[in-house]
Amino acid sequence: MRFGVLGTGMVGRTVAGKLVAVGHEAKMGSREAGNEKALAWVAETGEEASEGSFADAASFGEVVVNATAGAHSLEALEAAGAENLEGKLLIDIANALDASTRPPTLTVSNTDSLGEQIQRRFPDARVVKALNTMNAAVMAAPDSLGETTNVFVCGDDGGAKAQVMELLETFGWLSGDIIDLGDITAARGAEMYLALWLHLMGALGTAQFNIRVVKD
Repeated sequence: MRFGVLGTGMVGRTVAGKLVAVGHEAKMGSREAGNEKALAWVAETGEEASEGSFADAASFGEVVVNATAGAHSLEALEAAGAENLEGKLLIDIANALDASTRPPTLTVSNTDSLGEQIQRRFPDARVVKALNTMNAAVMAAPDSLGETTNVFVCGDDGGAKAQVMELLETFGWLSGDIIDLGDITAARGAEMYLALWLHLMGALGTAQFNIRVVKD
């Protein structure tokens, strides 16, 4: 399958690399084709990897992954083009963090979320929020923690969520550890978890962790 991965940061490079590793083609998108980080990623990843503009990547992908900085995700998706997102699964990994504050704060919360904003702006895309509650290394290698943890998905399209769950299993997530939180409004909770995640990172002294839900 062809994936368009928007974003050249650590999350974009890690997820795009994992997609290639499990047998897919991935085109990394940035503001302009020829981005230095994207070119370096292509060189180290191999022939199933390519790069281009946001629009190039979105057009290429049968599935599009938003791994851009959340505060600028809507702008990046506009550049990708609504016509290139129409009818496609759009996996939103981003968190709309304002890095100018200490600690960083969300630019949208409580009554709205980035996931919802993306779904409203691109109503013909099938948006699924996933993988935003952990660092990039855990996203792509959940077994690196030595014990099982949970990953969350939410979105309005059941078929799209099922497709994401299948993809997550190829990343190494166990089916029983993938929790469907419901429709896209559940992205509010998933994104607000970042406030706790940031404090946990500070307390633990590492970003290499995740949580597990234990129920009776």
